[in-house]
Amino acid sequence: MTSISPETQSVPTDDLGSLVVQSWRGTTPQGDVPYLLACSLGDGAGGPEATSKAVEQLLASAGLPLGEGLVHATQRPSMPVSLLVVPGSAVLTVQHLKSQFVPPESWLEAVSELGFAYLIFATRPWPAGAEPGDAQALAAFTSDEEAMASSAHVVLPARSLRS
Repeated sequence: MTSISPETQSVPTDDLGSLVVQSWRGTTPQGDVPYLLACSLGDGAGGPEATSKAVEQLLASAGLPLGEGLVHATQRPSMPVSLLVVPGSAVLTVQHLKSQFVPPESWLEAVSELGFAYLIFATRPWPAGAEPGDAQALAAFTSDEEAMASSAHVVLPARSLRS
């Protein structure tokens, strides 16, 4: 579920379309890493091209550079991007946009161990005809050099509710 707060927005939200957040646990030489891919379905009012531009504006207004390497959110505490993880679900917030999702248990375990997730926020819409959650489509999308070069890459600390 994605929601947008009623606060003033600098991004045309009608053009953003539906936002999908996909989570998975990937194995790297440094160990297991919890990943997030956020992207639009390209179904905004102006179509996929307007969606890409709206996502670019959203990321720029959040201070997230595209294709300029990895941003460590802990080094930029005022950045309006956050990840809240609670048992069984999580919420990604970028500016006034909030997206709640249910990650796999292996992802939750990796986040618990490491205390962060690697966020890829793509300006390119999810491929038409591909189902979000399809492992093959996800692998193809995240292996596409152009798609990754036009994305924001963030190491995002995971917050939790305190008892």
